[in-house]
Amino acid sequence: MITPNMHYADLQNSYLFYNIAQKTKAYLTEHPDRRLYRLGIGDVSLPLCDAVIKALHEAVEDQADPARFHGYMPECGDPALRTRIAAHYRSRGVMLEDEEVFVSSGASDELGDILDLFDCKSSALVIEPAYPAYVDANVMAGRKIIHLPSGKENAFLPEPSEEARVGIIYICSPNNPTGAVFTREKLQKWIDFANENGSVILFDAAYEAFIEDEALPRSIFELQGARTCAIEICSLSKTAGFTGTRFGYTVIPKDLVRKGMNLNEMWVRNRTTKTNGISYIIQKGAAAVFTEEGQRQTAENIRFYKENAKIITRALEEAGLWYCGGKNAPYIWLECPGGMDSWTFFDFLLEEIQVVGTPGEGFGSCGEGYFRFSTFGSRADTLEAAERIKRLLG
Repeated sequence: MITPNMHYADLQNSYLFYNIAQKTKAYLTEHPDRRLYRLGIGDVSLPLCDAVIKALHEAVEDQADPARFHGYMPECGDPALRTRIAAHYRSRGVMLEDEEVFVSSGASDELGDILDLFDCKSSALVIEPAYPAYVDANVMAGRKIIHLPSGKENAFLPEPSEEARVGIIYICSPNNPTGAVFTREKLQKWIDFANENGSVILFDAAYEAFIEDEALPRSIFELQGARTCAIEICSLSKTAGFTGTRFGYTVIPKDLVRKGMNLNEMWVRNRTTKTNGISYIIQKGAAAVFTEEGQRQTAENIRFYKENAKIITRALEEAGLWYCGGKNAPYIWLECPGGMDSWTFFDFLLEEIQVVGTPGEGFGSCGEGYFRFSTFGSRADTLEAAERIKRLLG
């Protein structure tokens, strides 16, 4: 009889966002006349920009023409697209080779797949509060996980410590769920620490496009020493509205070597063995994001979501609640009022004002007592939710 992966038994009973979906479904069943104002799951509400839509249509037409038809794409990505992404980095002062860029079906997929590069005996450090998939993907692999807590006392940006001497270090900046962003000085400490200890940083930069403070790094490769200790995983989901279209890219420098193994070469072998590449149509649409017009149009969408953030944070300020995030990130992390735990606060908002957010406890034990709002909703829903929050908590 086959033995299944018994590490699945170590997972929590249900995923955070599944619990939220079940609670909201039950509420709507009991109150079919009510409307919910969703500031929870970070899905976008604006459509893909015109430049992307045009490119997608052109790609579909290409597939109908024998002279322009594309079958299998290169497993690591269309060379022209890899060149365009590397040039995008170079325009920001980060020098990459085209072959250091790998296209993917999105950051979430890649964050799980990339673990193939590391032995299961390599322990992983997760800075909490954290995106739940960091933990679950390593639990599935049977990997030892070190949970490094953060809090208000360090602005949810902890520094390396003795317990951080592990193989894999997860850093998400801007952070999901807290919206905190590492400064150059703080991030440099982690880079130096990783190089000293032979660790590899998995740098989740899915929200880098929301950083407006030029003093803050948008890529870990802006800093000295990152090429020998870091992998950067990016996504167009929030940058360009690709949540339903699925596209991301990963940067693995050729300088990243551990125990004589070159991780860039390993990833080439992994992708050419385990994938058949990303669809031509999707890559054509993604390439449009990295044009001058695509950058202008996606920046407009990001400004829309950042205005949503201002609407929500003003409401929290009027209600006298502590929060962080929102300025350089699409998430707002607030302290639950009156000492409420996070699921109690979730139920309170749902029952009293029909606003749905995300309980901090779902992002790790040190997220208890906190709550996350997303800024990706429609303008009308965001305005209404903000007014209801002010009336209820002000």
